Amino acid sequence: MQASDPVVGAPMGVAGVQSRSEDEESLGIKDVKRTTTQAFGSGVPKRRSSSRSIKRRKFDDELVESSLVKSSSRVKGPPVIEPVRCAGSEPSSSEKKKVTKTGNVLTPPLTMVMNPAPMAKRVKKSKQPLHITKDLGRWKPTDDLLLINAVLQTTDLTSVHLGVKFSCRFTLLEIKERWYALLYDPVISKLAWQAMRQLHPEAIAAIQSKALFSQAEQALLAKIGSTSQPKLDIFQELLSKHPSVFHPSRTPKSLLVHWQLLKQYYLLDDQSVQPLPKGDQVLNFSDAEQMVDDTRLKESRDDVLEHELMISDRHQKKEIRQLEQELPRWQVLVDSITGMSMPDFDNQTLAALRGRMVRYLMRSREITLGRATKDKQVDVDLSLEGPAWKISRKQGIIKLKNNGDFFIANEGRRPIYIDGRPVLSGNKWKLNNNSVVEIAGLRFVFLINLELISLIKAEAAKMTQQ
Repeated sequence: MQASDPVVGAPMGVAGVQSRSEDEESLGIKDVKRTTTQAFGSGVPKRRSSSRSIKRRKFDDELVESSLVKSSSRVKGPPVIEPVRCAGSEPSSSEKKKVTKTGNVLTPPLTMVMNPAPMAKRVKKSKQPLHITKDLGRWKPTDDLLLINAVLQTTDLTSVHLGVKFSCRFTLLEIKERWYALLYDPVISKLAWQAMRQLHPEAIAAIQSKALFSQAEQALLAKIGSTSQPKLDIFQELLSKHPSVFHPSRTPKSLLVHWQLLKQYYLLDDQSVQPLPKGDQVLNFSDAEQMVDDTRLKESRDDVLEHELMISDRHQKKEIRQLEQELPRWQVLVDSITGMSMPDFDNQTLAALRGRMVRYLMRSREITLGRATKDKQVDVDLSLEGPAWKISRKQGIIKLKNNGDFFIANEGRRPIYIDGRPVLSGNKWKLNNNSVVEIAGLRFVFLINLELISLIKAEAAKMTQQ
C-alpha cells in the first residue's frame, strides 16, 4: 500500500489543482460580471453625488467633463465575457490559459477600474482688460465697416468724422482710437472681423453704397461741364473707362446725384466762386436778403395801383368826416330813446347819480354811498339798483368843495371805478359831468347841475374878493 500511496496522492493533487483552478475561474467570472455591471450598469450612467451638505446643479461644462471621464473609464477597462459552460465539464487547456490571463488582468482592485486618475482642474480664463471691452458695445459691426470703407476712400479721419453718419455720434478722438485699435489691437480686430463676417450681404451692400467719394472720383466727375445735361449713359461710360478709380458699389445713378451736388456748390472745373469783397464791412446774409427785397419792391412799383389806392384813401377820409358831423345828431336820438338826456334840475339839486333803475338826487354838499341795513343808514342805498351784497355798508362819500368841484372818496373794501380807472380804498378822485361810476358791477352816470354850480362858483369868487 505504501507503494501505491504516491499513486493515490497524485490524483488527489490533480484534484486539488483542479478545484483550485475552478475557484479561480469562478472568482474571475464574478469579478468580470461585477466590473461589467458597474461599468455599464443597466445602460444608464449612475448619477454623481457629492458629499457636500448642499447640492447644486451641474453646469454644461461639468456635464461634458463627467461624460468624458466615464467614456475613458470604459475604454481603459474593456469587459471580458466568458462563454457559458455546463456544470461538471472541465475546461480545456486553452480555456485554462485564458482564465489565467484574465485572472492576471483583473488582479488589480476594482477601485482602480472605477476610480480613474483625477482630471486636471479646469483653469478659468482671465477676464479681458476693461480698456479692450469697453467700446465693443458702442461700435457696431456696421460702424466698423463704414469706418474701414471711408478711410480706404479718403485716407483722412477728419473727413470721415465730418462725412460719415454712424449709429452713434462719435467724436474725432473716438474715431481715431477705434481705427488704431482695429489696426494694432489683435483682440479687438479679431472680434470686429468676426462680427463683420456675420453681417447679411444686403446690409454689406447698403453700407458700401454709402462710401465717401475719393478725390480721384471727384476729379473725374468735375471734368463734366456744368452747362451740359449729362445722362446715365455718360456716367456708365465713365465707370467702364476707369474701373480702378471708382468704388465697386458705384452706379450711374449715384454718380449723377454726386455730380449734381458738385454743380450746386460750384465745385466743377468750369465753375468759379466770386471772391468776398475786400474791406472792413463784409456783407452778411441778412443784409443781402434785405437788399434783395428792397430791389424787388422798387422794380414791382405800379403807378396805376398807387393811383387807385390814393383815390380809395380819399373816399375813406371823406366818409369819416361825414360820420363825425352826424355824431351829435345820433347822440340826441340815443338820449331820447334811452331817457339819458339831461334831467330838469331844480334850484336845490346839485347833481344826480343816474342808474338803470333808480336816480339819486344830491341836495347837500356831502352824501354817503353804500348798502343800507337796520343798524346802518346811508344817503344813497345802492341795493335799490341791483344785487349789492358785495358792496360795503359805507362804500364811499361824494363831496362838493367850495370851488365847485365834486370828489368821491372810497371808504369800502372793494375799488370804485371812475371812467374805467380804479380808486382803491382810502383814495379819492374828481368827478366830472357824465362820469361813469362803477361799484361792484353796478354802473351809474354822475350828472352835474351846471347852472347851479356856476352860481356857486360866482359867489365863492365874490367872497374871496371881499
